[in-house]
Amino acid sequence: MADEKTLTVTRLVRKMRNLLEIELGEVWVEGEVSNLRRQASGHIYFTLKDENAQMSCVMFRGNAVKSKVQPDNGMQVKLFAEVSVYEARGSVQLIVRSVENAGEGELQAKFEALKRKLDAEGLFDQDKKKPLPSFPMRVGLITSGTGAALQDMLHVLERRAPWVQPILYPVQVQGKGAEMGIAKAIDEWSEWKENGLPQVDVLIVGRGGGSLEDLWNFNEEVVARAIAACSLPVVSAVGHEIDFTIADFVADMRAPTPSAAAEIVVPDGDELRDRLRNLSTLMNRRVESEIRHFDTTIASMRRGALSRSVDRLLLEPMQRVAQLGKDLELAVEDQVSEQELRIREVRLRHANVHPERVIERREEYLQSKKSALENVLQSTLQRMSDKLQRKADLLRTLGPESAFARGFSVTTDKDGKIIKSISKMKEGDVIVTRLGDGTKESVVKE
Repeated sequence: MADEKTLTVTRLVRKMRNLLEIELGEVWVEGEVSNLRRQASGHIYFTLKDENAQMSCVMFRGNAVKSKVQPDNGMQVKLFAEVSVYEARGSVQLIVRSVENAGEGELQAKFEALKRKLDAEGLFDQDKKKPLPSFPMRVGLITSGTGAALQDMLHVLERRAPWVQPILYPVQVQGKGAEMGIAKAIDEWSEWKENGLPQVDVLIVGRGGGSLEDLWNFNEEVVARAIAACSLPVVSAVGHEIDFTIADFVADMRAPTPSAAAEIVVPDGDELRDRLRNLSTLMNRRVESEIRHFDTTIASMRRGALSRSVDRLLLEPMQRVAQLGKDLELAVEDQVSEQELRIREVRLRHANVHPERVIERREEYLQSKKSALENVLQSTLQRMSDKLQRKADLLRTLGPESAFARGFSVTTDKDGKIIKSISKMKEGDVIVTRLGDGTKESVVKE
């Protein structure tokens, strides 16, 4: 019979849990995430491992929603967790409170150190910031050619200012050495003429969101100095609104997202049209107001002491008022006409580069090439046919049929071998004589 010191499995497991929670409690643990599973409830289950051991982990929904860093398979992370025991299985597990990328603390320290260094050199000074152009016609995009950030910027530019031409300089925006490609693109566009690049009015440098490690290439000193030395205005558009990089502090303008950068650098076409209409209305009202003011003044003078000689005294002022009214009306018409002309020019320029127009020109070019190729082929085939016909006529002239027609014949043995000498025949041999109208077999006799 078991003594009083014998424990049930449940009591043993609970003692183990109490010991672990009391002795270890909450700890920081570093390792690699694997076997991650996200439940519909929002809880996250995964394994944390290193080269020698592994441990089960659970991150409940409340902590998972608040965590800035979301664990994923293959990530190297640091966990703040409570050591406990899952009673149903008797297994040790970590109840995760928060997740950080491994080494993020070191990266943050590097970030702050470089920020202080560049700030002391004056790279962040506001008086060094270049103003953005009011009406850019070409916008340079330095980002990944396959990322979602590029598509977001293109969509915004097309919607707000379809006359603006975006030009991409594709670069790697993440991973070892990516900062060198980013800095090179900025440097080359800064000296666009010497490097054979198209001229642009402003640059947008950036990428979509990610962890501190994902965005780190934009915290490298080589990128910061390239932005500071660039001859063109640079807008930094790295990550999400809550993300800040060294590039943001050096750039002439920081945008919270790539989409926001596209909105910042170009005006809204609809807003421009509204402003033009409002300006035209305002100027017309000013002209009408001035005319009414002069009309009132004239009427007052006519009612005054000078009314007897009003025609003589007011002739010149009335002419001046009339001329001023005409001048103002012409100025308004000229301004409106100029703005309408600019809008038409922009629309025509946009129409010429519209994909449908480009495709039409390409189709016309291909059709002309196709017709030319067909003509060359037809001419070549005709020459080859004529040449072949001449060869056939010559062959018939020089061939055996021509000799047969002139009365000649050919004699062969029964195997078809031509007999060139009578010495090659002996009595009893079967020979075949071919004439122009057929063949005849014969037997040789002495």
